[in-house]
Amino acid sequence: MASKYNCILLFGAPGSGKGLQGKILNSIPGLFHCSMGDVFRSLDKNSELGKAFVQYSSVGKLVPDELTLKIWADFMEKQVNAGRFNPAEDMVVFDGFPRTVDQAVTMQEQVRILKILHLNCADQNILIKRIQGRALIEKRTDDAKTDVIRNRMEVYERETSPVLKQFLSNQVVTIDASLTPMEVLSCILQVLVSLKK
Repeated sequence: MASKYNCILLFGAPGSGKGLQGKILNSIPGLFHCSMGDVFRSLDKNSELGKAFVQYSSVGKLVPDELTLKIWADFMEKQVNAGRFNPAEDMVVFDGFPRTVDQAVTMQEQVRILKILHLNCADQNILIKRIQGRALIEKRTDDAKTDVIRNRMEVYERETSPVLKQFLSNQVVTIDASLTPMEVLSCILQVLVSLKK
């Protein structure tokens, strides 16, 4: 990669709305949404990488850093080569990445993080209901079981939440994820507009 990608991070627990907001932002020219969850789910489950991913996701565990970083780098290179992402003009909206402190450190060698948008929801039950509702609509069997969801929440608190401490406080903007999707989007757009000024 010749130069660093400009990016913002959508950060938050499972069910906080990162994916929904990322998809909306992807429709705005100059923004490219990269959801690691979608990247993982698009893997051929019969491929070596796909089988490795399923071993972890089926029990709610994080995919190891080395494997995650390889999958991400390959995915971004394909987007550049296909003309879907222009590093010179576009900004990446990362969703679900980085998930560990090591990933956060390593990714900063390849990206320039402009802002971290922390979608925070104090009531875990709201997040669980959202995830189960999404599982029914999108037929995500890995998201339907309460015990798997709770394990994912615990993994997030233990391994992913500390990632925020890797960044300066003025890089992080906390947004109330219990608000309606439109209200959350409004907060995000205010931050993005301020970055362009």
